[in-house]
Amino acid sequence: MAQQTGTARPGGRTARTRESVHAAVRELMVELPGGGITIADIATRSGVHQATIYRRWRSPNALLLDVAVNDLAARAPVPATGDLRADLTAYASRLSQELTRPGGLDFFRAIVAAAHESVEGSLELMVPRLDQFQAMLDASGTAELTPLDVFELILAPMYVRAMLPAGAWQRFADPATLVDNVLAVRDHRRS
Repeated sequence: MAQQTGTARPGGRTARTRESVHAAVRELMVELPGGGITIADIATRSGVHQATIYRRWRSPNALLLDVAVNDLAARAPVPATGDLRADLTAYASRLSQELTRPGGLDFFRAIVAAAHESVEGSLELMVPRLDQFQAMLDASGTAELTPLDVFELILAPMYVRAMLPAGAWQRFADPATLVDNVLAVRDHRRS
């Protein structure tokens, strides 16, 4: 059975196990920034048996992705105030800051690594973020766009820009320009 995020009882054994394992992964990511983290390392650090970790996450990459998704959601929530321009601008600006901090591309790397093992598994962990994008679109009354539009028009260009050397394509993936692009697509689809 794959790890199901957000379905455990708050404070229950599953939640405590998940937090212990996540904490161990975060510590190991600092100690081993180049990767190479194993389930055995995580089990030793967390005190959770390897079989439990394998049963819930199936691989180190799936676990790294689960931690990355969880941490990113906490650091960069998706606003849903009803003002699409303001919500997209706030989200894109936070994402831009997040991507430029040390370790900012860890989430992207975790997705890529997990996708090599299981595209379905990595996409499953993205569902909560896509649901947050849908909530933002719903709050603004925007039926012309989908969460995948937000992904393709905001996230994809920003991640590409973050992978480029500093100074290369400086104006590429500017949050304000990307938001204007999303709104232009919405307006085009309305006409």
